[in-house]
Amino acid sequence: MGSSDDTRRSPADAGTDPLGGPYLRTRFALPSRPATFLRRQRLVVHLNQALRTPLTVINGAAGSGKTLLTADWAAGLRLPVAWLTVEAGDHPPGVFWAYVFESLRVYGARAGGTSAPADSSGVGHGLLASLAAELNALERPVVLVLDEYDRMTNPVVAEQLEFVLHHAGPGLRLVLVTRTEPLLPLHRYRASDELTEIRGSELSFTPKEADALLRLHGLQLPEHAASALVDRTRGWAAGLRLCALAARESADPEQYLKEFEADHSTVADFLLAEVLKGRTQEEQDLLLRVSVLDRFCPGLADSLTLRTDAEGLLAGLHRENAFIERLGHSWYRLHPLFREILRAHLRERIPGVEPELHLRAARWLRRAGFLPETLAHAAAGGDFDLAAGALVDDLAIGQLFTGLRSDALAQLFADMGPEAGSPASNLVRAAGALARRDLDHGLKRLRQVQNHLSDAEDSPGLAATRLSCTLLEALAARLTGCPSRAEQAAATAEELRRDLPDRLLDEHPELTGLLMVHVGSVRLWEGHFDDARAVLTPVAGARGGPATVLPRAESLGHLALIDYLNGWLGRAERRALAAVSEAQQAGLPRPPGAGLGRLVLAAVAVDRQELGRARALLDETDRLSARQHDPVPMAGRALAVSRLLLDAGGTHPQAAAEAAEPAVSAEASSPWAEGYTAVARAAACLADGRPGEAVRLLHVVSGDQPVCAVEAAAIQVAAGRPRAAAELLGTLRAEGRTGPVVSVGAALVRARAAQESGEAAIARKLVARALLDARRERLRRPFLQAGDWIEPLLAVSPLHELAEGWLLVGRPGGHGEPVRPGPSPALLMPVELSGRERDVLRRLARMMSTEEIAADLYVSVNTVKTHLKSAYRKLAVNRRGDAVRRARDLGLL
Repeated sequence: MGSSDDTRRSPADAGTDPLGGPYLRTRFALPSRPATFLRRQRLVVHLNQALRTPLTVINGAAGSGKTLLTADWAAGLRLPVAWLTVEAGDHPPGVFWAYVFESLRVYGARAGGTSAPADSSGVGHGLLASLAAELNALERPVVLVLDEYDRMTNPVVAEQLEFVLHHAGPGLRLVLVTRTEPLLPLHRYRASDELTEIRGSELSFTPKEADALLRLHGLQLPEHAASALVDRTRGWAAGLRLCALAARESADPEQYLKEFEADHSTVADFLLAEVLKGRTQEEQDLLLRVSVLDRFCPGLADSLTLRTDAEGLLAGLHRENAFIERLGHSWYRLHPLFREILRAHLRERIPGVEPELHLRAARWLRRAGFLPETLAHAAAGGDFDLAAGALVDDLAIGQLFTGLRSDALAQLFADMGPEAGSPASNLVRAAGALARRDLDHGLKRLRQVQNHLSDAEDSPGLAATRLSCTLLEALAARLTGCPSRAEQAAATAEELRRDLPDRLLDEHPELTGLLMVHVGSVRLWEGHFDDARAVLTPVAGARGGPATVLPRAESLGHLALIDYLNGWLGRAERRALAAVSEAQQAGLPRPPGAGLGRLVLAAVAVDRQELGRARALLDETDRLSARQHDPVPMAGRALAVSRLLLDAGGTHPQAAAEAAEPAVSAEASSPWAEGYTAVARAAACLADGRPGEAVRLLHVVSGDQPVCAVEAAAIQVAAGRPRAAAELLGTLRAEGRTGPVVSVGAALVRARAAQESGEAAIARKLVARALLDARRERLRRPFLQAGDWIEPLLAVSPLHELAEGWLLVGRPGGHGEPVRPGPSPALLMPVELSGRERDVLRRLARMMSTEEIAADLYVSVNTVKTHLKSAYRKLAVNRRGDAVRRARDLGLL
């Protein structure tokens, strides 16, 4: 070994290294920054901390921009900086330290005369101690940058470097630029807060930085295009630069960057040369095979390589920044671009192996309980029996109908061919067909599975398949309106649940939720409202995340319809709004279950005579995809549309009658659907001047349907049959569960009969009671449908005061006088506000004064007052607050 006491002229003094060759001056030169180099101030600020800590480590993958970043920072320092690029030939300690000494000398960072080592094989302790003492005595610290330090793998050199760093004290600031974690006791420096670290994640370009870099290359891309490029490259500096250089040559840079194939580009050349080349055969094989995976762990990787060395290899590759990211808990993933390139390389090296790798992955993932990835890899490998079996065995078939993954699952199984013939595959086919409302194909596949199960021996392994069958059986019962089949499915499901582990049932609450909604829907269809509510209410109140969005929303929609059919407008509206909100808040592109909720809101709007809002809601249900072959929503839609057509005017009554008949083919009839159809058709006949035919249509309406009964009674009395109307009202079976729609309708029927028989006092008392009940719900339709007899009553006090502001339009006249304008009271009709009136009301809602509104709209104060008066008149209000509330109620704000 050389010694610091050796006073002979060393090779270093003569300009030669310990091996006898000249020093390579390029190793001491700071790398030049290209014209397109982007200084990132956040990283410069972080690097400035290096001046306060003895050690700084900049650790990043190849091409992450660490060298140029450090060179740019070093060039701007006012301290002596020595730069040395490490090479593989520096492993002998003497060579490494000779270059360190020469670097310090070249940059004028040494004042003493300690000679560089002359022996390439070793370095004496005295020499290193002298260097440390010399550095420690400096007035200003020296910054020593060792670039590409990952090439230094000699632990002896690492120990010597740590010795010098420790004893140099404040005289040395060591900066290591490396792809791997250096062989130094970093834990000690971290514990004592004497280490500055910049890692790969911090080196990644942000979207804003990437946009600035692209501009330096002459590219100006939209924000979304730059962000997409950052996502694909993960902010990798070299990838961004190489893509920018290539795109600059394209006629359409944005389209090029959107479509470029990473495996046929300079990016591929860079990654293959810098990362894959030089790896051992085992490492290359591992990287190529895991490229078919989004993420992987050692066990999964071993299943693809059929070896058992993945754990050590992955840890080493990650440590060396070989474009492998650690996700935690022993899981990793490849850099997206590197993965693309490796997959292309895999196809060239081992053609046709990808499907088998996917299937190996699917089998391992299925055993480990990772269902989504199992399905994806089984489908990619072409084994749909494996994918369907995993879905059914996991009790996850309900996910084909609900949750964020339903569309993705439908797309995944869309490629399933006839070669997949297992019961599970046919069960998935049945589910897909029933989800599309294709009853013929759905029931055919379901029967095939059931026939197979009937021939199979009972076993715990078949319980999940049988329970999945009951879900589809219940759905088929719902779509065909078959109560007996639905109840049988519910009973069978209850028995099968006992054979399945609680863990599995708890993981898939959507299956039970969907099953109960289907049963509840059939019960509602057959008119058993209380029984339907009993199964729907727990589902509506359950919580299970996105997977149970559909059953929660649909149960709320069905409960809202039950409330509506019982005459509770306010309750129906609140539940319907909750159903719509439940679906929307899940963030689904086409909110499931919201259709029935909107239908109920439309029906409520008709009863409140907010006809514009009703039309908009019905149009929206069309856009949300109306559910064909689903009796309850179809009957609900027929109900809302027919009543809207009857009330809107300008439509022949026959059109309303035809709209009242839902095109439902059900095995069981629905008393309420038939009742509403009969009432709508009878009302159309009455409006068309055919009272006798109207009365004949009402024979299907009974007191078991209170809302229909009071409307039928109103038609009876209008047709000159007050006794029949009274008899029908006498059969009402409300039992305390019906709402104001029933009480208001019944009171008006009795009031008309009293008025026509000369009992005016009784008529006024009954109308007053109806007004009080209707005002709370803003129920206007019964008064509009009542006929001309009611108008004189509403024109006089106190009935006029009860109707003013919500039912009648215009200002009150004198005592006992009708409302003006017009010869008789005008009932509240749909409100249409001009665009400017809406503008004024929006600002009114923000508590702006008249003057502020005028200034904001660039109009005069008088103009604002004119618009306000017009809006007040249309909304039948007299105050600002009432105008805002009324406009919101009508959906105008």
